Formats: sequence, structure tokens, C-alpha cells
Amino acid sequence: MAILHSAPKFASNEGVIETLGTALGAMLVSAKEQHGEVVLTVARGEIENALRLLRDEHEYQQLMEMAGVDYPSRPERFEVVYMLLSVTKNHRLLVKCTAAEHTPVPTVTTLWHNAGWLEREVFDMYGVIFAGHKDLRRILTDYGFEGHPFRKDFPLTGYVELRYSQEDKRVVYEPVKLAQDFRTFDYMSPWEGSDYILPGDEKAEGDAK
Repeated sequence: MAILHSAPKFASNEGVIETLGTALGAMLVSAKEQHGEVVLTVARGEIENALRLLRDEHEYQQLMEMAGVDYPSRPERFEVVYMLLSVTKNHRLLVKCTAAEHTPVPTVTTLWHNAGWLEREVFDMYGVIFAGHKDLRRILTDYGFEGHPFRKDFPLTGYVELRYSQEDKRVVYEPVKLAQDFRTFDYMSPWEGSDYILPGDEKAEGDAK
């Protein structure tokens, strides 16, 4: 006879903030609930230690994703966001730290292998340096690419990149092309909207009146 085990009930976000805030102590800069998620900001130099504590002692086993955010007006313009998942508590957690253009963030490849590619992506797109990463190089842009495309001050024109030309059978320099092919289509366009009834909207036609 099979025995069914129900998933453990996770605490409220307020309880999570209180528990993790106490555990992190001086490593924690701030903690809040935002859009239904717990968001912890940790001192940059302690990010590896903080994430190790969350993984080993509080069951946030998985690093699901990493992201960068750019706030050019701030002294430390970048935020590095780590998205953690506890499979035992069925709970997600966002952990942040801040960094300037030339301020290294400790790598967390010592904790999760998948952080290798994730840190390379944040480096490529934003230029954030991860100290201790053994292979910190671009991963999405072409070789020879200059600049970091997700920075708010990255220009739309003026950059050149290297690519291999199949026609010329050699590496060529050419201006960076930021394709806008899908910027002009009209059908259900999320940018421009539409002046016709979209599929499914006819059901709400009566309410619109």
C-alpha cells in the first residue's frame, strides 16, 4: 500500500523574512516582500557566504536563474539577482547584491555548477565582473563584440563586431545590427496594439459596452 506524503507547508513570507534575516545577521542589508516574493539584499562581499547558508541550512537547494539590472544613476549601478528554489519547502527566494562597473562580485560557481554560464551571461550583457570565475568570457554576443548591450546607456549605433562571412570565407568587421524585424508587424502587436478585435476578445464585447 502506497503511503502519500503531503508537501511540507511553507511559512508565510513574513515568517521567512524574520527567520532568514536572523540567520543572515550582518550579511543582510535589507529584506522585503515584493510582488508576493521575498527579496533579500545582501552585502556584496558576503554573497557567496549568504547563499551557502541559504542552501545548506535553509534548504534553498537550487539556483534557478541569475539576472542583471542596470540603474545608471546609482553609485553602484548594477544589481545581480539570484533566484533560488527550495524544492522541499516549495518556496522561491530572490537574493540581490549591488556592484559598480569595476567592483567584482564573488563567484558562486563554488556552490552551483550552472552559475558558470549564468555569470558569463550577466558579464556579457552588463559587464559585471565575477571574482574567482575560472572562465569569465562572453557567451551570447559574437567574438570581438564591444560593449555590453543590456546597459541603459548602450547606443543603438556606432559599434562594430566580428563575424565569419560564409560568402567571403573569412572574418569580417561590420556595424552591429540590432534587428527590428518584428517591430513592424501588426497582428496582435504587443508594442503598437491593434484597432481590431483580437481572438477571444469577442467574449468580452458585451462588458466593454
